[in-house]
Amino acid sequence: MGADRSYAYGAAAGLLGDLLLGDPRRGHPVAAFGRAAAAVDRALWHDHRGWGAVHTVVCTGGAVALGTLAAGAVRPCPAASVALTAAATWAVVGGTSLAREARAVGAALERGDVEAARARLPHLCGRDPQALDADGIARAVVESVAENTSDAVVGALVWGAVAGVPGLLGFRAVNTLDAMVGHKSRRYRRYGWASARLDDLAGWPGARLTAVLATAAGPDPRGALRAWRADAGKHPSPNAGPVEASFAGALGVRLGGTLSYGGRVEHRPVLGGATGRAVRAPDIDRAVRLSRRVGLLALGTTLGARLVVKGLVKELKGRGK
Repeated sequence: MGADRSYAYGAAAGLLGDLLLGDPRRGHPVAAFGRAAAAVDRALWHDHRGWGAVHTVVCTGGAVALGTLAAGAVRPCPAASVALTAAATWAVVGGTSLAREARAVGAALERGDVEAARARLPHLCGRDPQALDADGIARAVVESVAENTSDAVVGALVWGAVAGVPGLLGFRAVNTLDAMVGHKSRRYRRYGWASARLDDLAGWPGARLTAVLATAAGPDPRGALRAWRADAGKHPSPNAGPVEASFAGALGVRLGGTLSYGGRVEHRPVLGGATGRAVRAPDIDRAVRLSRRVGLLALGTTLGARLVVKGLVKELKGRGK
């Protein structure tokens, strides 16, 4: 069994494992990485970009090195290679947990329990729930589903297809570091700069693939493409813009607007505003279903691209002999 087939079987098994099992309640490998990264933060922190860059290199490099060593150790055994890839894929993707949390908030809103929805929202995103009404909570959930479809599923599959297990672990490390130190708080404005910029770079291909697949798989492809073209560039994030705009257009809703994070108010451009309506509670389930379709299509797309590129490289090598 070749390396490409081992990766394909393992990635498919890992995504299936996430669909069936979701994340463990305790002992998640990403949580273990987070604790290690926090320890490095405590040891290295200075209010300086250079020290933040060292933190990024140590943590991301450590994850990539671990993946490289593990992949090398099991390479002689195809079954072990499949198992390692499956375990790594399951550990880094989070589509089922994303769907579970989103639907829990949606269920609370559907039964009119706004306080329960506010209490659950921090499990999904960092918004100030007390500043949101029912429609604002629904909008926050749909935005989180869209963005995390790219961050928690598609981006990982892209880098897994590029670099195997080291790519899977490296992408999750970068994304986790951005969540930990990449925000513009007083403590991390400088120290987290490198992690935030690296996350922008690593997330770029996955975000565009997510937008393409959301446009193709959504209920309104023309609306998704129109919103992507018109609104994506208005978003302050180079990666969240295409993803949220395409989801907004596909679902026929408006995203963006005034947001509140940790007492800081941001006024973001409206995405999908040309034809979209306000987000309502039932739109959460629609967003989750779209996210599921995008994740499955991303698996097929990335595996197919890996095989095509491998074939082209082999053909070029053959011509060079």
